[in-house]
Amino acid sequence: PQAAFAHLALAFRCDMFTLQQRVQVEKRARDAAEENIQEELGQCRAALEGLGRSCSSAGCKETLEQLQHSLAVLSAAVERATSAAEKLGAVHQEARMSRAAEVMVQHMENLKRHHLREHAELEEMKRLIQQNSRNRQLAESQDDVEPRLRPHPLKRTFQQVTGPSSGALETLPPHALPAS
Repeated sequence: PQAAFAHLALAFRCDMFTLQQRVQVEKRARDAAEENIQEELGQCRAALEGLGRSCSSAGCKETLEQLQHSLAVLSAAVERATSAAEKLGAVHQEARMSRAAEVMVQHMENLKRHHLREHAELEEMKRLIQQNSRNRQLAESQDDVEPRLRPHPLKRTFQQVTGPSSGALETLPPHALPAS
């Protein structure tokens, strides 16, 4: 989807660069085609009028009227065909734009999912950092309190080197005392 989006974005930029020029070219081509059709229809009408002046029989005049009616129907059909062609072109363009919009929407949904995932990870990291910070603060506050409760490390070392105090020896049972 991301590659399709990038391709589509580039196509849009290129299309926008030449859009006005292409619209003008297509409009001139359509106008020229309509003028050519109207000119041909005008020549047919003129030919029928010329025939009408030279035609004297009732059957000929009736056929001439049928041709003029058919020419009017043809002219109206050309107008409807032109209108239908424009509508068809608009529907084709809408289909192309719909597909392009679908690619864009899909890309945006992918970006949203990616953003939500990144946001959730960020929130989880914040939570872990805060928890770690609270644990560290708790540990530091316990370290501040515990030294008062525990003997000083030098005192412990001194007791280990010198052995227990004499009062401690007196509380030991006689069989636990070292033989001297």
